[in-house]
Amino acid sequence: MVLDTVLWNPSDSLIDLGFFALRYYSMFFLMAFVASYIVVKKQFVKHGIDVALMDSLTVYVVLGTLIGARLGHCLFYDFDYYSQHPLEIILPFTFTPEFKITGFQGLASHGGGIGIMVSLILFCRKFKLKLWFMLDQIALVVPLAGAFIRMGNLMNSEIIGKPADLSWAFVFLKVDEIPRHPAQLYEAIAYILIFSLVYFLMSKYAKASGFYFGMVIFLIFCFRIAVEFIKEDQSAFEAGMLLNMGQILSIPFILTGLLIMYLKREKATALDMARQ
Repeated sequence: MVLDTVLWNPSDSLIDLGFFALRYYSMFFLMAFVASYIVVKKQFVKHGIDVALMDSLTVYVVLGTLIGARLGHCLFYDFDYYSQHPLEIILPFTFTPEFKITGFQGLASHGGGIGIMVSLILFCRKFKLKLWFMLDQIALVVPLAGAFIRMGNLMNSEIIGKPADLSWAFVFLKVDEIPRHPAQLYEAIAYILIFSLVYFLMSKYAKASGFYFGMVIFLIFCFRIAVEFIKEDQSAFEAGMLLNMGQILSIPFILTGLLIMYLKREKATALDMARQ
């Protein structure tokens, strides 16, 4: 069956009451954390960890993700602007050319990944949990959360693909009338597959703590490098670059993932206990 080109022009909001609007991106962001919470809570119960720690873990991870993703965007993708307007990094409005409430527009997944790792280090130190064990549990839900975020990007018609002569191409009418790769959808599907694979392996095989963390970041950022070739550049300075900023930032993650998988490759005789 041949699909027609998809004309894509959804509303930004699921609900818009004038004084309040529930935007699709915000809804998918919330769904990402709710789904992640449910999966990690199940892992806590499975390994005999006090589920009361889930509330604290959620605060650490949410703050780490948002702060890291925001700083990542401002430093890696739009440094020239934010170096001149540093307050706009942390404030949800702009002063130029006029005062305007913008929200926090611009989040980078690489920065979010770093923020999550830093927050987990702090969390494990405070509650005396094994860091590698916790990295495995959070890594499990990272691709799941990533799939929801990319669906939010799709609803916003952002992070679009390059022009494509394909029957399933999307025409993002908010951008132009050119059929393009639905790169956001490609990423969402890939991340669901990565989550499913890792969840299956974690359920079936007992590996030394840290192995699955390495696997997740290796798989995610390998795909990230591949999909960037069919995505439009996110910043003007990337034009003409052999590898764009997203691909360059993915390389150290891939190498780190490979190294961790190698160091943690031995099978454990039983699942590691979470407590030190």
